[in-house]
Amino acid sequence: MSLDIKAVRAQFPSLNRPTIFLDNPGGTQIAQKSLDRIQSYLLECNANHGGAFPTSQASDAILESAHEAMADFLHAARPEEIVFGLNMTTLTFGLSRALALTLKPRDSLVVTRLDHDANISPWLRIAEDRGCKIRWVDFDVEDCTLDLEDLQKALDERPRLVAVGYASNAVGTINPVREIVEMAHAAGALVFIDAVQYAPHGSIDVQDLDCDFLACSAYKLFGPHIGILYGKYEHLDSLRAYKVRPAPAGPPGKFETGTQSHEGIAGVLGAVEYFEWLGNSSLDLPAPSRRAALVRAAREVQAYEHQLNRALLGTLQAVPGLRLYGISDPDQMSTRVPTFSFCLAGLSPRDVAERLGKAGINVWDGNYYAPAVTERLGLEGSGGMVRVGATHYNTLEEILRLGEELQKLVK
Repeated sequence: MSLDIKAVRAQFPSLNRPTIFLDNPGGTQIAQKSLDRIQSYLLECNANHGGAFPTSQASDAILESAHEAMADFLHAARPEEIVFGLNMTTLTFGLSRALALTLKPRDSLVVTRLDHDANISPWLRIAEDRGCKIRWVDFDVEDCTLDLEDLQKALDERPRLVAVGYASNAVGTINPVREIVEMAHAAGALVFIDAVQYAPHGSIDVQDLDCDFLACSAYKLFGPHIGILYGKYEHLDSLRAYKVRPAPAGPPGKFETGTQSHEGIAGVLGAVEYFEWLGNSSLDLPAPSRRAALVRAAREVQAYEHQLNRALLGTLQAVPGLRLYGISDPDQMSTRVPTFSFCLAGLSPRDVAERLGKAGINVWDGNYYAPAVTERLGLEGSGGMVRVGATHYNTLEEILRLGEELQKLVK
């Protein structure tokens, strides 16, 4: 099987316009299957939870199916290990508050300078509230890879929790999370993984990783604005959630506070169904299971995005005066997602983004809510960086067009 890019793009109605979407690290376009699920929910079973009438019962069935679908997507052991919420940031703050009740003064927590602030600030806040210590792990400013020796030094202090990203939303680095989980567990620490940036680009297997918690966002994997949290059942079951009294006593309900965005959760189900379609689209026979189809889809996405990675690298390196941050070895493209950040001599990141926007190319500028990265690189005070991020509905022709527009800017 190879990716049929024309068939893929046909699944995204937003792509039918003269715009090149390279702003994907901040949010992807939505798949038609996700849109269909949202519309169907709102028209056919829009009701609150737990009623004795048909629309409520149908609504609950959709929500149950969405939990099952995300359990397959992440390879969770059971649907009850999946928690939906407003977004990854809100879910992480909620979980951190529950975890704070298990911490004692002088306990230590580990965060990294390579992470999005949603995987830093929640832990800083509970450390402040509980009198805990924060241990920062550095990264190599030359290639923006995590310093595993510094991590080991932090683990020698026997922390209670390690918070780390699967992939950097700022510079694209894929961290060796399986190795990190093993290191952290050997030191007696729990592990929380921010997989928001990685989830659209590769298969995630929480059982193989053996991580304790993992979070991602549906709106960065072709669904609506909603967050997803995975937690090992024993942790979710034992933690005290901040909830209203009538809410369920067990997971996931005790962490899904208030009335959820039911239509958004239905949209998550549609996003997973899109990946399932992708895994089966070029085969005579469907995969033996939804999980198998999802793994196959991720494999095809990675193979295609490897081409995009190399094309983006070559395109950006050919622009005079462009300083690229992150992994830039053509032989190491499998260790990054297709998210590239750079600065262009003589132009601020905002200027570059505005000029590309006028040319019909959407890119981001700034720190992308990862100020620890831009501070460490010495760029926070000068507007951060320009970020271009491809996904599997982008084309090599679009990357060529990006290069042409950047060449115009430097002239």
